[in-house]
Amino acid sequence: MSVIAGVIQFDRPLHPEDGTADFMEAVQRFPGDGFEVWEETSVLLGCRSQWITPESVNERLPLRDEQSGLVITADAIIDNREQLFEQLEIGRDRRSGITDSELILLAYRKWGPETPRYLIGDFAFVIWDASRKLLYGARDQLASRTLYYHRSSNQFSFCSVIQPLFSLAGIDKRLCEERFAEFLAIPTLLDAVDVHTTYYADVLQLPPAHTFTLQEGKLTVAKYGSLIPEERLSLGSDDEYVEAFQEIFQESVRSRLRTFKQVGVTLSGGLDSGSVSGFAARMLAKEGKSLQAFSYIPERDFKDWTPRSMFADESPYIQSIVDYVGNIKANLLDFPGISPFTEIDEWMDGLEGPYKNFENAFWVKGIHEEAASQGIGVLLTGARGNYSISWGSAIGYYSLLVKKLQWLQLYREISLYGRQLGTGRKRIVRAIRQQVFPEKEASFQPGVPPIIQADFARSSGVFEKLSQYDVGLRESTYRMLREREDYFSNQAVLSMQGTISAKSSYRLGIWERDATSDIRLIKFCLSIPVEQYVKDGFGRSLIRRATNNILPDKVRLNQRTRGVQGMDWVHRIIPRWPSIDEELRALCRDERASRYLDLMQVKESMSKVSSGIKPEDADNPHLKLLMRSLIAYRFLKRLI
Repeated sequence: MSVIAGVIQFDRPLHPEDGTADFMEAVQRFPGDGFEVWEETSVLLGCRSQWITPESVNERLPLRDEQSGLVITADAIIDNREQLFEQLEIGRDRRSGITDSELILLAYRKWGPETPRYLIGDFAFVIWDASRKLLYGARDQLASRTLYYHRSSNQFSFCSVIQPLFSLAGIDKRLCEERFAEFLAIPTLLDAVDVHTTYYADVLQLPPAHTFTLQEGKLTVAKYGSLIPEERLSLGSDDEYVEAFQEIFQESVRSRLRTFKQVGVTLSGGLDSGSVSGFAARMLAKEGKSLQAFSYIPERDFKDWTPRSMFADESPYIQSIVDYVGNIKANLLDFPGISPFTEIDEWMDGLEGPYKNFENAFWVKGIHEEAASQGIGVLLTGARGNYSISWGSAIGYYSLLVKKLQWLQLYREISLYGRQLGTGRKRIVRAIRQQVFPEKEASFQPGVPPIIQADFARSSGVFEKLSQYDVGLRESTYRMLREREDYFSNQAVLSMQGTISAKSSYRLGIWERDATSDIRLIKFCLSIPVEQYVKDGFGRSLIRRATNNILPDKVRLNQRTRGVQGMDWVHRIIPRWPSIDEELRALCRDERASRYLDLMQVKESMSKVSSGIKPEDADNPHLKLLMRSLIAYRFLKRLI
């Protein structure tokens, strides 16, 4: 893993007054194992290397290929190395010593700008071709790494993170009002729909699944690839689907264990992280390694107020996974005294912008820090499993059976599903009816109201722009058969999630790797019949069948309850409420905030919670609005 950076001057040699020394010094401040620069008259490339894979140890980046003259700086772990070795005709005696950056460079020599289509893994890289005076860069399809850039009339600069770019002459910390308007107007957790902008007007980002080419001062940004399979897969039996899934999922997990350091996993009590842990722990045992599991649990004095169908403390299910699987060391972390309020500034520093996932951000940050302190190199997750390995809503599928008039199959499934849940058919039929024939409300109200000031909304045109997207501003219809395709085609969502992971890893020197988010695995999961995901009264059926003898039945077959991490966030901020209330009142008096935030809405939400907050208010939209407003206000004060 690496923080990469570079500058190219179009019309003259680089000079010290351009700020290049400060730029590279800012890059070098990140944790790492090595730092190198490569420079010629008008081009400067740099890399703060963090060695994660065995091949990366002592790697020196940027790397110049003597034969072609190409120079690469890369932040990459490539997972399909064996496939590339064959395609590039690399002899077996050379393979073990080839780094991922060398592999990318060899691929570029063969395929040129088509190279990213052949790569599977997490990557952002930039290549300088001196013979053609061409700069080329790419970012992976799933947004696992980040790449930002600035372009002026006579200069182009790039970096994995934003802050070092401000060391260069001519790049200022100016607010990008267009993106900030999206943050304030979108009521869901999504921060923005524009995948090119950042919160800084002078800095853009390369979207996921995109490349850039810079030649003779002309910049071209282009999309490549797709996660949607071109063909559907039809196998002969249910067992064949399970076997095919197990093979590809195990390869996804195996490829993410490639590190000379310790391997960790963020483990909840559910199917996704549990499945990743189950397969990983067995593979690591063969290498003589154990799997370090990091799990969030509520503070000890928290009283779980959630319904019986939910549980905020997942430790009993976590422990059952640890005991059943073996070779897992559990770290149950409750982070006493830490809250969404105490971590705002540090989390915003890391993300380089405002955020909305405050309910979980504080413990995600804490887990990453604890993993780094224990020397973890790779931190496995199952973050996108809901849309890949464990997708399959039973009620959603039964609604499809109603629309297809498949009554016998529906009756059988409902009977089995009711038996599994311990509930009658009437309740299930009512849930199906609500999905097939949703009740129309008199007027749709978003869960968390927008917090954008009306004049700012009009001048930015943000609601006109957002009207083209499903971002929670209007009522939408659930479409089971399109749900996953919509998710994996949504670059804004992928970029937001990937950015959180990448920025944390740059700051701490660990690499978070999602074993449920492999291109090969995603395409497989999207290509098989929907019937494989709901079967014999079980939703999420494929992963349940595939983890037989891998996970305990307490977890594998559980449909009656579900974990809801982070539901103690209000419990944690109650002791801090006087400070929060004081800052919100300051917000309401601040002219800087009045230009951008709807202070009337903020005041109304404050009045709604003025009688005191309780742990049960974790889903209160007014309380969430106040926290989002406070985070936006903190960010504004940094720039204005």
